[in-house]
Amino acid sequence: MPQKPKITREEILGAALGLVRSEGIDALNARSLAARLHTSTQPVFSHFANMRELEAATYAEAKSFYNARIAAAMRQDARPYRASGMAYISFAREEPRLFRWLFMRDRSGEPDRESADFEHAAAFLQDRLGLSREDALLFHAEMWVVVHGIATMLATSYLDWNEETVSRILSDLYRGLLTRYGKEL
Repeated sequence: MPQKPKITREEILGAALGLVRSEGIDALNARSLAARLHTSTQPVFSHFANMRELEAATYAEAKSFYNARIAAAMRQDARPYRASGMAYISFAREEPRLFRWLFMRDRSGEPDRESADFEHAAAFLQDRLGLSREDALLFHAEMWVVVHGIATMLATSYLDWNEETVSRILSDLYRGLLTRYGKEL
């Protein structure tokens, strides 16, 4: 009798990410993952030492999935800074469970992962708008607060604004900040 095909690490991670996307991080356990893969829990633990390791690998997959969405949006738009904010908000609307796991959990015990993102955004704003590093960081922080607030309200179904409304709000804020920093449109 032929040997049954082995389940790969990539298949397990794909199934784990799918489970989190559809049911949330609390649904990620060995039994539910095995059921999704139509197998026993043995393949899961042959690739991962424990659930903590699987969750960390799944988190990395989720972050990679998110980063790819943002990068694609920025490449396809003549206004990449705007596109990144809009893509973040769209991600929250379309992937609320992943969004909540990636961006709405207690991170007090984790290293500061967002500082690199803020530095990258500030460098972009310095280059495009001619702002000082300090002004670029503050500019981005002010934009980020609004973008994250809108995304959070969409991910939690607090509100249901359409893309046009969101775009108008972000454009108004951006224009206001440009004026404050003495920059022209």
